[in-house]
Amino acid sequence: MLPTEFDITDRAVLITGAGRGIGKGIARVFAAAGADVAINALTDRYVVPLAAELAADTGRAVVPAVADVTTADGAQAAIDQVLAQFGRIDVLVNALGDSIRTPLVGLPGGDCAGAPIADGDLDFIIDINLTEALLCSRAVGPHMLARGAGKVINIGSWTGHQGGGEMVLYTTAKTALEGFTRAQALEWAPHGIQVNCIAPGLFPDVVTVGEERARLTEERAKQQVPLGRTGRLEEVGYLALYLASPASDYMTGQTLALDGGLSL
Repeated sequence: MLPTEFDITDRAVLITGAGRGIGKGIARVFAAAGADVAINALTDRYVVPLAAELAADTGRAVVPAVADVTTADGAQAAIDQVLAQFGRIDVLVNALGDSIRTPLVGLPGGDCAGAPIADGDLDFIIDINLTEALLCSRAVGPHMLARGAGKVINIGSWTGHQGGGEMVLYTTAKTALEGFTRAQALEWAPHGIQVNCIAPGLFPDVVTVGEERARLTEERAKQQVPLGRTGRLEEVGYLALYLASPASDYMTGQTLALDGGLSL
């Protein structure tokens, strides 16, 4: 039996970007651990069936929270919905994120030499990887601060430590997310709230990237990752479970790499 410090039974959790990928893995672990979970996505395509599946498997309240949390109105709507549904939010997991592989400006000899990244792509990558975390944290802040308790878990990336070719915007956003984690942790620490960040490595989701790309990522991992494999989505959930539980009450402002040694 686990120590009670790891127990998150009946905790109310909101996970953004949880229809697919890492957010989905975290949702599975939290629901199995006894939490009530709201899973957010931009559309209901994945979160509605996932919520029904997890509720049936675990007996917990698992609900979809469809909203565009890269906007102020959408972030507030998601927080308000979860508060109305569960009455409180104990844990916010900012797991929304995505990347595009393109240079800031077309490189000599490339397919689009001299062409800068499009304004729309610039806004998209910054908003989905950084802005949503700021907006959701701002929206949940008054509730957690009034209660004097709460956990915020931001999902960064190994590129926030190491960078990556043709991933300037993604690296910039994830590095900034680590800085935001430290600053937010200092600001909210006196009020009983812990803020931490997980920096995953290669965690492909077949639903998101397709079988061929997932296979190629696994082959790449065998060569580049010291532990020789990609991560399983639920493995991020296990670390997030620690950060959501009382066991981590003395940890705040930290970014924990979970990448098989990729960033070493």
